[in-house]
This record gives sequence, structure tokens and C-alpha cells, in this order.
Amino acid sequence: MTDYQTGFGNHFATEAVAGALPVGRNAPQKPPFGLYTEQLSGTAFTAPRHENRRSWLYRLRPSAAHPAFIRYDGAKRFAPGTDKHPLAPNRLRWGPLEADADADWLDSLTTMLVAGDGPATQTGVAMHLYAASKDMTDRAFVSGDGELLILPERGGLTLLTELGRIDVKPGEIALIPRGVRFRVMLPDGNARGYVAENHGSPFRLPDLGPIGANGLANPRDFATPVAWFEDVEGEYELVQKFLGSLWTTELGRSPLDVVAWHGNYAPWKYDLARFNTIGTVSFDHPDPSIFTVLTSPSEVPGTANVDFVIFPPRWMVAEDTFRPPWFHRNVMSECMGLITGAYDAKAEGFRPGALSLHNQMSGHGPDVATWQAASAADLKPHRIDGTMAFMIESRWVFHPTAFALETGALDEDYDQAWDGFPKAQVPLR
Repeated sequence: MTDYQTGFGNHFATEAVAGALPVGRNAPQKPPFGLYTEQLSGTAFTAPRHENRRSWLYRLRPSAAHPAFIRYDGAKRFAPGTDKHPLAPNRLRWGPLEADADADWLDSLTTMLVAGDGPATQTGVAMHLYAASKDMTDRAFVSGDGELLILPERGGLTLLTELGRIDVKPGEIALIPRGVRFRVMLPDGNARGYVAENHGSPFRLPDLGPIGANGLANPRDFATPVAWFEDVEGEYELVQKFLGSLWTTELGRSPLDVVAWHGNYAPWKYDLARFNTIGTVSFDHPDPSIFTVLTSPSEVPGTANVDFVIFPPRWMVAEDTFRPPWFHRNVMSECMGLITGAYDAKAEGFRPGALSLHNQMSGHGPDVATWQAASAADLKPHRIDGTMAFMIESRWVFHPTAFALETGALDEDYDQAWDGFPKAQVPLR
């Protein structure tokens, strides 16, 4: 029996116990084994059929059965609000965070950047880092604010979710939909990585347009878990993120008790090595949009609430072309991270686990060493290998948190990356 079902947005049907999934009825009067029926809706009931996302769950107890939430005082760097001072248009960069000696995945979450108006208006994205050293035990987490795109950088994660189990390692990504409860285990003992929390419309695959029917991320390469459940009684905490604040309640049981489910609203994982990169075979530098894995559209056609873009291993063959990312200013704001290797626009200073920010219309591009090397390169075909960088791009401006501006991980000398460019010698008329 496979651990996963494949396809992006497919309607899946799965049961952990034979006969647990009702046939022909979503909500029969008496579900099998006395299970409770629950619909989990990720879009409005009246969303167009091709955009509608929902799953029917059959569980040991209703998810509604819990006491009132109270404020949660852990995870003090998670969702703390942004800095209240006027935001300068400066380029910013941070080194990787080190693991807390006694923090699980939830309590290690550190919010670095927030773009858009957030969960209250269902727009924008927040960028978090994690650096965890122990398993989440006897507790689970759920974001009511947005879906969570998880990008491990060091150490694998086991995501135990209401709809099944996902094992994800560096080089893979996983998505937990808004409202899905889960806990995180660390099979390698510690783990570090990134989390992009999308407050807007759910991520989907971008349209391919003139590319045609194939290329970029293929739907069949996305893996969704099969049904799996826990029947655990006793002390069990549920922490929920709601309107940017954290809340907790005691359940008295594991919430991961879905015995069967069917639908198209579910967690998934994806191996970034399966991305089919598209590039030029003649001259000039294509826009980085050709590397888009996922997009969350906004109300402005072609202008994303959030795009998730990667820069994977690939061949470079363009003739008479400056091959690394060029100097540019962009109406979109760009937050970048590095999973492994080196990024081809920076010779040094940008390490795996690091984070950088170039807000809209802030000039950026290669550093001096990269510009010099690329300008003098012999333009034979060559392969960029052993690297995986990513970009979270948004139409909204990213605001750093107070922690992000005060931490010692902030690179105070980042602007020096663009010092020392010689002036072009243009002959006078």
C-alpha cells in the first residue's frame, strides 16, 4: 500500500480502516463505526467548481469539542507584529538562526517579515524561520490565518496531520492547508528551515500559456498522504493562530483522529528536483517568473498575492548574455532563502538558512565579484549545480518584525555588496 496519493488538486478518497469511508453519501445519518462527519472547507461554498476546495472527514470525535481558548504564552517570536517605525526602503539580509536547546518546531517559529494587510483581509504573506531541537509531543498546532508552505533547510520533518503523515526532507517542500491540525516530529534530532504563511487565495499551479501543456511543476509529482489516525486519550494541547495571535486549549485527546476522508483539500509534499526548468536557448535573460512553482493570485490579473519561485540546478546556454540575475528594480517585493549550495547572484555572504529582502523598487542584483566574473566569462554552455535557492515574491511590501531588525543575525554590512562598481567609460560627444 502506498503512503501517498499523487496529483495536485485531485479528488482523493482514502480510509485507514476498511469500511470507514461512506459510499454514495457525504453525511449519512449513521456513518460507519459511529464516526463523526465534518466538512473542512478551504474556499467559500459558492466558489467556482474548478476553484472549490473542500474535504469530508470522518473522525472519532467532533473537532468542535473543546473548551474555550486562552492566550498562549509560548513561541514568543512567532507572530509578534511588525516594527512600528517608518519603513526604510533598505535591502536587508539575515544569517541563519541557530536552534534553541529546548524548543520544538512550534516554539522555535520566528516571524521575520510580514507583507500585506494579513489574515483580517486575507491578503499577503508572512515569512517565518524555525530552528527546532525536539519533537512536538502531546500537542498540535493549526493556523486559522493561512496555509503554511514549509521548506526544510537542515534536517527532515515528519508532519503528522489530520489527513495523514508526511515525511519531508531538505530539497522537498510541504504544504499544510489553512485550518488543518498537525504536529511536527524531528527524525534527525534537530531541524532548521523556512515557513511561508500565505494569507491570501490558496496556492495553485501557474498557467503555462505559450509554454504549452508541459513544464514547470507537474501535477502528478505532488504527493498527498493516505488516511492515518491516532486514538490517544489524555492531556493534549491545541495551539491555534488566529488574527495574528496565538491561543491554546486542552483537548483531552489527540485531534489527529480522522479515520477516513475524501476531497481535494489536503496537505501535500513536492520534490523540488522534479521541477522541469524552462530557459532560453538563444540570447537574453528570461524573467524569473519562468521558475514559478506555485502562485496565489490577487484581484489584479497577472500580479500575484504571493509567488513561490525556485532557482534549481540548470543549464546556462544563452549567447552574448549576462547570465546571472541582472540589476533590477521590481514592482513586486522579493524575499529570498537558500536551501543548499550557493546562489549565482552572490559570490559570498548568502548562506543556507539565510534570508534576504528586496522590497518593491529597491535596486538590487549581483555583487561586484559576481558581476566581474560573469562579465568576463567564456560563454560556453555550463551547468549550475548543487544549489537550490527560492523566492517568496509579493505585490505587497514586506515589513520586518522588531526581532528581525534587532537580532544579531542581521547583516549590517549588506549594502556593501554593491560597493566598488567602476564607472562606465562613455566617450564625450
